Amino acid sequence: MEMFFYGFMQRAFQASFLISLIAPVLGLFLILRRQSLMADTLSHISLAGVALGLLIGVNPTWTNILVVIVIAILLEFLRQIYRTYSEISIAILMSVGMAVALVLMGISDGGATLSITQFLFGSIVTISKEQIWLLLGLTVIIGGLYFIYRKPMYVLTFDEETAFTAGLPIKTMSILFNVLTGVTIAVIMPIVGALLVSAIIVLPAAISLRLSKSFNGVILIGMVIALVGMLSGLTASYQLGTPPGATITLVLMVIFAVTTSLKYVLRHVKLMNS
Repeated sequence: MEMFFYGFMQRAFQASFLISLIAPVLGLFLILRRQSLMADTLSHISLAGVALGLLIGVNPTWTNILVVIVIAILLEFLRQIYRTYSEISIAILMSVGMAVALVLMGISDGGATLSITQFLFGSIVTISKEQIWLLLGLTVIIGGLYFIYRKPMYVLTFDEETAFTAGLPIKTMSILFNVLTGVTIAVIMPIVGALLVSAIIVLPAAISLRLSKSFNGVILIGMVIALVGMLSGLTASYQLGTPPGATITLVLMVIFAVTTSLKYVLRHVKLMNS
C-alpha cells in the first residue's frame, strides 16, 4: 500500500506498535486501582505543559513531560490527603490544569493556539523520530519494571494496607507509577490527541479483562487488542482523513462491542445446552 512509502506513516506504525505494548500494562493497573480518570486528568493537565512550551519557545514535549511529572507527584499527595474522597484530587487538578492551559493560550499568539489544537486531536503527520525513541525508551523502562516489580505492584494494587505491613514503599511506588503514566501520556498525546489518550490507554485492558481471568493473560490479550485497534485505526484514519485518536478509539469500541456481544451469546448458548 502506498501509505507505507511515507515516512510519517512508517513512524506512526512504529509508534502504534510501541504504544500497544505499554498501554495494557498501565491501563490494567489504572483500572484495578480505580484510577481510570487519572489518565484523563493528566492528559488535560498536559495541555498546560504544551501551552507553556509554545509560549516560551521550547519544544512542547519537554515542558509537557516536566509539568506532568510535577502534577503526578502532587496527585499522589492529594490522594493521601483525601483518602476517603480520592476523586476530589482528580477534579481539583483537572480544573486547575485546564484553567492554566486556557490562560497561557490567551496570552500567547494565534499560532500557539493553532498548535495546541493539533495536540487536542492528534496528528500522525507530526510524529518525529525523537518521539519514537522516547516511546522505545518508555517501553523498555515500563517492561523492565513490570517484570521486576509485578508482584509488589500486584499486592499494592489490591491491598495497600497489606503492602505497607509487608514493608513495601507504597508512596514511592505510587508516585513512580503516576509519573510513568504521566510521561507516557505526554509522549503519545501529540499522536492520538489529549481528548482521547486516556481511552486508548484504558480500553485495551478493559476489553481484555472480559476475555481472561489471569493477570498476565489480560496484559497479553490487551496487547493484541491494542495492536489491532491501533493499526486498524491508523489505516482508517489515513484512508478517511479523520483524526487518528478518534478513529482508533472507535475501532476499539467496535472490538469492545463485538467481544461483549459474543461472550453474551456464548454464555446463553452454554446455559441452554446445560
